[in-house]
Formats: sequence, C-alpha cells, structure tokens
Amino acid sequence: MAQSIMIQGAGSNVGKSMVVAGLARAYTRRGLSVAPFKPQNMSNNAAVTVDGGEIGRAQALQAWACGRDAHTDMNPVLLKPESEIGAQVVVQGQRFDTLRARDYAKVKPKLLPPVLESFTRLCDTADLVLVEGAGSPAEINLRAGDVANMGFAEAAGVPVVLVGDIDRGGVIAQLVGTQVILPEEDADRIKAFAVNKFRGDVRLFDEGLSEIAARTGWPSLGVIPWFADAWRLPAEDVMDIRSSTGGALRVVVPRLSRIANFDDLDPLSSEPSVSVEIVEPGRALPGDADLVLIPGSKSTIGDLADFRANGWDVDLKAHIRRGGHVLGICGGYQMLGQEIADPEGIEGPPGAVRGLGFLDVKTVMHPEKRLALTDARYSTTGDMVKGYEIHIGKTTGPDTARAWLEVGDRTEGAASSDGRVRGCYLHGLFASDAFRAAYLRELGGASDLQYGEQVENTLDALANHLETHMNLDLLLSLAETPQTRT
Repeated sequence: MAQSIMIQGAGSNVGKSMVVAGLARAYTRRGLSVAPFKPQNMSNNAAVTVDGGEIGRAQALQAWACGRDAHTDMNPVLLKPESEIGAQVVVQGQRFDTLRARDYAKVKPKLLPPVLESFTRLCDTADLVLVEGAGSPAEINLRAGDVANMGFAEAAGVPVVLVGDIDRGGVIAQLVGTQVILPEEDADRIKAFAVNKFRGDVRLFDEGLSEIAARTGWPSLGVIPWFADAWRLPAEDVMDIRSSTGGALRVVVPRLSRIANFDDLDPLSSEPSVSVEIVEPGRALPGDADLVLIPGSKSTIGDLADFRANGWDVDLKAHIRRGGHVLGICGGYQMLGQEIADPEGIEGPPGAVRGLGFLDVKTVMHPEKRLALTDARYSTTGDMVKGYEIHIGKTTGPDTARAWLEVGDRTEGAASSDGRVRGCYLHGLFASDAFRAAYLRELGGASDLQYGEQVENTLDALANHLETHMNLDLLLSLAETPQTRT
C-alpha cells in the first residue's frame, strides 16, 4: 500500500491546493506514482471524471500534475452551495442529497465509510497519496464527526503537515495557536509545518521560524515565497476569479452570485490578445465589450433574478443592439432563452420564469443530472473541441436548428439568426486551442497560445519553486503507511 501524508491549513485559503499540486508534480518527476485526495471539498467549480462523476476542480488539477485522469475517489465528498444555508452533497461523484448546514452535521458520520473506501482504493494504485484538508483543524467546533481534517487523519492513520499563510499576517499565532487549541491527540498528528505566500527576502523570517519551532516542537519544512504564476493555473475558488488586462479584445463576464464551473474563463484570461473583465454586482456591463460571456450557475433561476436586479438585462439588450456578441454557457445558456420551467421545484417553488429572450429556446429542469466528458466539432471550421457537460435541464426550440457544435450524431447549442447570440452546455471548450483561436478570430482577435502546454509549464515551475524553498526530502520521510480504522 502507498504511503500518505496530509496537508492541512492553519486557516482557510492558505494555499493548500496549490501546494499539493506542486508536490504532486515534484514527486511524480522523482519517479513516484502519486495520487491526490481530498476527503471533503466545497466548490461549485467541479470537474467531470473518467468514471462519470464529479469532483472539485482543484483535485482535477492535482490529478493532472500527477499525470493521472481525474477520478471520483480523489474527492469522495463534494459540497456544492446552493444558498446561504444549504448545499448539494455529492458522494463518490453522484448527488446524495441537498441539506442545510445543521442537517449536514448530522449526516457527516455516515460519510466516513465511503471516504475511507475511496481512500483505500486510491492507495492501492499509488506509491504516495497526498491528502488535502479543508478549512482548518482549529475549527474545533466542527470536530465531532469530522471527515475533512483531523477526523479523517485519525480514521485513516495519516500524519499531518500544517501550512500557515504569512500574507495575511499573524502566521505565528496561526500555527502556534492551532497547536494550543487542538486536543492533544490531534496536535500529536502534526509532524511539521511550513509558511506559505511570503513576499520579499525569506531570510527575514528566520527568527519567526525559530519561534514557531521552539513553541510547537515541530520541524520547519521552509518558507514558500509567493508564486506569481499561480494565476496561470485553473482556479477553483470563486474568490480567485479576477479581471485580466491583456489585449484589445474585451470579454465581459457578469459575476453571478451562484457562479459555477467558471474554468471556461481560464484560457481566455491567459490570452495576450484578450482582456477579461469581471463585472461585480451593482456595476453596469461596459458598453464597449466585444463579447459578453454569461457563465454557468448552480441556481439558474436565482441568478437570473439577480441578473435583472442588477439591470444587466437592459445592458445586454443595448450590447446586442450595438452589434455585440453574447455567449451563454450552461446556466448562462438557459438564461438567454424565452423561459425556464421548473415543474418539480428543483431550484425553488415549482413554476416557470421568463428568460432574457435573446434565444428562441425553452429549458425544462429535470432532476437527472447529465455528467459527461464530451468531444465535439465546431460546425463553422470543423475544429475539434474537448469539454464536459454538468447540468440539469433540457433545452429545445427553433434556435437549436442553428446548433454550432456537433457531438457524434447529435448537435449541441443554439444561435440567433444573425449568429451574434449563442449558447451551449459544453464547459471547458476554450481549453481547445484550435477552437479558441477560431472563435476569437470571429470576434476580431487572434490566438497562438497553447493552453495545455502553459498549464504543464506552470506546474513544472511550481514544482521547481517548492523544490527550491521546501525540504521535500524531509516531507517525504514523514509520510507513513496508512492505518485505516475499520
């Protein structure tokens, strides 16, 4: 069986996902068979796996770093927020239930067996399994029934490395305070620490490292400087979505409150000829955009209401009247139609709402979710497109006769009579270089970017970064053969 070690954070967003991706690439380059694992993730930016399920986007990137296909065993519990107080619970890739936070706390103990089952299967395929925690183990109010941090580490018999974020300040208190507040048996599982996101000369924190080591008894794995090229890798957290200043071609994206599967933006943000502008709620859509891209949504009807409340429907109508282009993907596609019907009340009270009306299509929500890795052909040029589908609902209507993607013996998408407004269910299509170049040419832009090659090079650069600034030999020596509790 593999050896394993778990990377936990002294707070949320300390950079655990990025560290694990870099470690995955570094140890894979050393000749080890490496696999990523995150027992519980919370994200609406999911990836579709080869075994027909869904996992968090970060684990898909980590699998890429390992040279593996993404698999549901890499993230057996995925929470997809649908409101301020509730989330869809996905277990081993498939929808389990939709629960309020207080109800999820009651269910958590039932999730440990499938989590350990997935972990054990994954260990059978690798030399090293890198486990990523969620949030922080210092949230001791969540310890009962925990499957995300120390609860998993205890059940699986896996040692822990604790990572702090110095960019926010107070990293000594983060790390030392975590040890102080944890139950003794949990604190004993922590074998070492690292400090992430340092800006400037890392030697300036030598005394800080000594203080942490002296107060905790943990050895230091090093201080990791800020990795400036992190933006070149696919983002998982909605808070990481940002505008990018590139070239003259202007792509505008309204930030939906329940935005989902926004990895469609990553390749566009990397294009030197393209500027991607994220428009926050309360701001108007700019009048000089070349393309307005409406992304996916975890709650299409709710986001459609917000879209109107922001006045973006009026801005979009003016944009189209000026000759601008519009692309809706998944939930954005559904919004562009004449109507969204939800007869079974999947997203709220049963009923139907009026769409934006820019495509002559209608969507009917169904409880069955379509999850598929999809190969398509761009009808205009014949270029191949690789992407994935992850949605509920079926869209039909006259404008689907102008579908612009071919998927085997069926067509996908819809377009207005002048071709300026389009929609489809295929996520990830802009990662296909030939299609992206063809699409941007139609908008007056250009592309010679090899996006997959850029991700590969950035993962290598991240691995080099960690090899330089972390003691990866010590980290590897701390990994142990899991002692899974049955």
